[in-house]
Amino acid sequence: MEKRRFEKLGISPSILGYGCMRFPMNEDKSIDEEKSQALLDHAMASGVTYIDTAYPYHDQQSEKFVGKALAKYDRDSFYLATKLPVWLIKETSDVRVYFEEQLRRLQMDRVDFYLFHALSKDRWEDIKRLDMIREVEKLRDEGKISYIGFSFHDEYPVFEEILTYRDWDFCQIQLNYVDTVIQQGMKGYDLAEKMGVPVVIMEPVKGGALAKLPEVMEDIFHEVSPDRSVASWAFRYVASLPNVKVILSGMTEMSQLDDNLRTFSDYQSLSPLESEAVEKVTKIYRSRQMNECTACGYCMPCPFGVNIPGNFKIWNNGAIYEDYEGARKNYHNMDESKRASMCQECGQCEPQCPQFITIIDDLKKVALALA
Repeated sequence: MEKRRFEKLGISPSILGYGCMRFPMNEDKSIDEEKSQALLDHAMASGVTYIDTAYPYHDQQSEKFVGKALAKYDRDSFYLATKLPVWLIKETSDVRVYFEEQLRRLQMDRVDFYLFHALSKDRWEDIKRLDMIREVEKLRDEGKISYIGFSFHDEYPVFEEILTYRDWDFCQIQLNYVDTVIQQGMKGYDLAEKMGVPVVIMEPVKGGALAKLPEVMEDIFHEVSPDRSVASWAFRYVASLPNVKVILSGMTEMSQLDDNLRTFSDYQSLSPLESEAVEKVTKIYRSRQMNECTACGYCMPCPFGVNIPGNFKIWNNGAIYEDYEGARKNYHNMDESKRASMCQECGQCEPQCPQFITIIDDLKKVALALA
């Protein structure tokens, strides 16, 4: 398993990190613990040492399951990351209250990587106003946290302000070969590299969208490297950046895990010819997609029952794959109560979207295009 050294921290976790937001689920939407345990066991047996979860994942069940799943392992055999739910903090003392709750859920006495979760301009202002950083630093000084960082979902100027505010141990950003000009983009990555702040990558395959592509795009990759999976190109793209230390993948199936293990057990950076292929695919992909939805689910649940990510997936796939009839069929096969046309424009979803999608307007477009 490829490892990258955090020179600043003096540690070397696996470059492949297990993202605990997309475990396999039962019909009732609970975590399928048997399958998920098998995935984590296989990952760790194969050299994965970075495990990333968060307070809200899987309807607040991810931390509990992860704690249970990791209980049989030596605590020093893995690095555990979780995140402070900044939006729930109403007064400074809440920081410790939520952190202690997370420790109980995880059945741990410490967290290795602790992040201020999904920062935006408004959340950053709340962090400063309530002096949350000082409280997290106290927890670090007590030995309950090793490294302090943040995950980010906003525009570059906000990222620059946050990154330069203090000496961060690391930061976590969304980056893939399609999303180089949204959020902080490559400009933000370059700033982190310049400042010596190690980077953890989320959404390297854009919520799975870059794991299966239209034939015209896949042919470009296969012509250059016929034996590599489509998803591996996305992972190798971000892994080719020297200041990327960990790449998170929310692996739901054993086949996904095995493919990623192959990529990073015999890791090879992109060649100039492969980089050119990525540029070609990126150009075609960007010209087709309708919006930037990664199906992260932060917008859910909709109080009126609309399946927001499901509608956008159908809409985007119809455009990207040029299968408009198939998209209409999939839309009409969806339960009517979950269709875009049922949006009541309450606005609850939009402030939660890390991609800053105009969800209400886009749902109108989906309803019109797929009616």
